Amino acid sequence: MKRVLRSCYDPEIPVDILELGLVYRCDVEPLPDGHVRVDIDMTLTAPGCGMGAVLVAEVRQRLLRLPDVREVDVHLVFDPPWDQSRMSEAARLKLGLL
Repeated sequence: MKRVLRSCYDPEIPVDILELGLVYRCDVEPLPDGHVRVDIDMTLTAPGCGMGAVLVAEVRQRLLRLPDVREVDVHLVFDPPWDQSRMSEAARLKLGLL
């Protein structure tokens, strides 16, 4: 799961969504047929970002490519608001913020 999420990037920032701290929750639930359902709460670096729907669709499509994943729900949330403190040290270093 993490490998897939690390392959998704904010369209305006060359850092993946996990390192940026955009993923607030990722729950995996088993389904009766042996597959899994993935529920994700994620946010954007700015609430007015016009790429939100594109990023949500990308996350959903990439997760659905995993062999055990049958269902994916990605929820775009803005509470709590994102700020730079959610970024990993690696992300801050890459962006020259350290």
